[in-house]
Amino acid sequence: MTKNTYQICVSGAAGGKTVETGHTIAFDAGVAIAKAGHQIMTGATVGLPDRAAQGAKSVGGISVGISPAATKLAHTKKYRLPTESYDVILFTGLHYIGRDVLLISSSDAVIFIGGRLGTLHEFTIAMEQHKPCGVLLGAGGTTEEFDDVMRAAGMRDFAAHRVVFDTDPVRLVRSVEEMLRKP
Repeated sequence: MTKNTYQICVSGAAGGKTVETGHTIAFDAGVAIAKAGHQIMTGATVGLPDRAAQGAKSVGGISVGISPAATKLAHTKKYRLPTESYDVILFTGLHYIGRDVLLISSSDAVIFIGGRLGTLHEFTIAMEQHKPCGVLLGAGGTTEEFDDVMRAAGMRDFAAHRVVFDTDPVRLVRSVEEMLRKP
């Protein structure tokens, strides 16, 4: 990686309605990350994260998956997860909860799209680790409630907690880059 290249995680719904509503913006987020020269990281799962990885790959980007499975065989057979959109997959054997911690810990920043409980879990990990977070609005799901979650937790100053919200993937990636440049 070059000096200005970051590993940006995309977290989002693997299933449910937000996969349909967020299909295009997830792809566009992956494109924006790759065009900005960054690597995309996901939980090597289906749905919006895979769609973002597809977007990154469509413009020659590098995608890294962090799998909950211990082996490629378990990844594809037991968990029924994809491999096509990834240059590299790390098979962790940590199941979903452990995978989430490793994924967020290994990322420089996280972009959230749509989502269900797993996305909320990854958001709380990112907040506890003080990671820059970009929330891409418009897909529905738990991400549409992250501002309320933050307020309920007493985190009323989003900028101080390094969280930005936007509806445009390109603008959101730029905002995340700005946060990454600041210590």
